[in-house]
Amino acid sequence: MDIVLDAIDRRILRELQKDATIAIADLAQLVGLSQTPCWKRIKRLTDAGIVTGRVALLDRNKLDLGLVVFVSVRTNRHDQDWLDTFASAASAMPEVVEFYRLSGDTDYLLKVVVRDIAAYDAFYKKLIAAVPLSDVSSAFAMEQIKSTTALPI
Repeated sequence: MDIVLDAIDRRILRELQKDATIAIADLAQLVGLSQTPCWKRIKRLTDAGIVTGRVALLDRNKLDLGLVVFVSVRTNRHDQDWLDTFASAASAMPEVVEFYRLSGDTDYLLKVVVRDIAAYDAFYKKLIAAVPLSDVSSAFAMEQIKSTTALPI
C-alpha cells in the first residue's frame, strides 16, 4: 500500500524513532493532534509497512560484545543456489547483525558483533566452513563515531 506522508506523519515517525515507547497522549501533543487521530495515523503507517516493528536498543559494550568487525566477502560463484546457501548460513549466525550484497570489488559485507578476537575467530571458522568463499577480509572497528537507527525523514 503506497501512502503519501504529510508533515504530521513525518513528525510522528521522527518521534517514534527517538522513543517507540512514548505514550500516545504525549506523542499526540508533540505533533499537534488529539489521541485518536494520532493513534489512527500510527496504525495507518504500520498497516502500510512503514513502521515495521518496535524494538529495544541495547548497549553492546555493557553486554560484553565490544568487538565490531566488518567482513568483506568475495566469491567466484554468483549462481542462485550458492547465494541461497550463503545467505541462509550467514543470516542464521546471530553474530551477523547486518548483511549486504554489494556492487564493486566486494560481493558481500557483513557487520559482525562479538565479544573478542577469540569469539571472532570461532565465527570466522563457522563462516568459511558454511560455504566456499574466494576471499574473506576482516576490518576491526577501532572507534564508533556515529550509530543510529533513525532514518533521515
